[in-house]
Amino acid sequence: MSLGTFRRAAAASVVLGVVGAFAAAPAYAAPASPSASPSPGAAQGGGGSHWAPIGIAAAGECKFPSDVVQGTPWALQRVVLSELWSQGRSGTFAKDFGKKKKKGDPVKVAVIDTGVDNRNRQLENAVIDEGSSLKDSQGQTGNGVTDTVGHGTKVAGIIAARPMAGTGFVGLAPGAQIMSFKQNDDQGNGKVGDLVNAINTAVAKGADVINISQDVRADGETSNFDDSKQLEEAVQAAEAENVVVVASSGNDGREGATYPAAYETVLAVGASDRNNERATFSEYGDFVDIAAPGVDMLSTVPAGGHCVDNGTSFSAPYVAGVAALLKGAHPDWTAAQVRARIEQSAQRTERTRNRFVGWGVVDPVKAVQGPDDQDPVVHDDAKVKIDRVPIVAQPLGLEETQADRDRRTGTYVLGAGGLVVAALGGGAVVVRDYRRRRES
Repeated sequence: MSLGTFRRAAAASVVLGVVGAFAAAPAYAAPASPSASPSPGAAQGGGGSHWAPIGIAAAGECKFPSDVVQGTPWALQRVVLSELWSQGRSGTFAKDFGKKKKKGDPVKVAVIDTGVDNRNRQLENAVIDEGSSLKDSQGQTGNGVTDTVGHGTKVAGIIAARPMAGTGFVGLAPGAQIMSFKQNDDQGNGKVGDLVNAINTAVAKGADVINISQDVRADGETSNFDDSKQLEEAVQAAEAENVVVVASSGNDGREGATYPAAYETVLAVGASDRNNERATFSEYGDFVDIAAPGVDMLSTVPAGGHCVDNGTSFSAPYVAGVAALLKGAHPDWTAAQVRARIEQSAQRTERTRNRFVGWGVVDPVKAVQGPDDQDPVVHDDAKVKIDRVPIVAQPLGLEETQADRDRRTGTYVLGAGGLVVAALGGGAVVVRDYRRRRES
């Protein structure tokens, strides 16, 4: 091989190697944690990230308004919506239940968050403004339908976005009514005391389900933080009124309890990926009750359109939507029975719970279509009774994650680069030999 040919082959190898390295890198990464944590007692938004209050990864890519996404997101592709709503359980009551709940009335889901923007067409008839605990620069109290962050609007969309022509996205309980309590500021931070007040107000105003996509981490090994006693009493009061409280586990990606998720009467939700495994950012531990999709979650954004985001913030409302369907179908069930049905019907590959996905990944259709003549049984020694029927391991999905696709693409590029280099080298040898034969 001549020196010039060798140089050309080496240059091609370097270029292809660099291209392959970029292709093999992850498409995105969670932002690094700041060096200092928020002060104890401040409820953190964004699905409970102790360091980054709102969202991870894709949060910065959103714009308000945004484009309408025509396709159906992966978290809905695995749910047969016609089966989910086959008996009219789209988030309205299927039968009369005393004076408070009438057949056809919407199930009320309180979203305690950054507000819910009802200008989005899929939410314009779905939101009740329950006000704000925050005051503006003039000292005036705000409202619950202003969302400068977009977090609460995404949460609400996953629960109750109405069907709309031109998109495959819809909420799991599109007949439900969202009660919007704005408790977090434009940085996603909020006070535990305000969270307590919002929970108590939601219960007093007839909420059936409460979604809390935020958390606070206690100091040390205790469960004590500012207003911790009041927060525990608030979720216990909700339990006494049979209000299902759903909370995200957090986005630190480490082991350790967060609150209010870790309270016994709260359904603690971690995030799962396309393969029904714990998402790397999802907080884990013995307090996690169940997991739900939380990676590349499409939902509504302020002023219209959709955006993709990641976090246990969006796993919790996925479960809250299922809880709304169950409350509509079985208004006489206790909150504990609703939690038990969701846990008992989850997709699992082992007989016991684990600290990563709890009792498994939520199965909306199986939860809703469970035997109506057989109420869930709640035991003091275990939340879930799994010995009635044989446990069958659920097949894991074969879908690739974005990281899987990136690695596969990088492998192909590097392999192709190697073939090109080999071809160049072989071609140079052939040309050299041909020239020698002509000269001899």
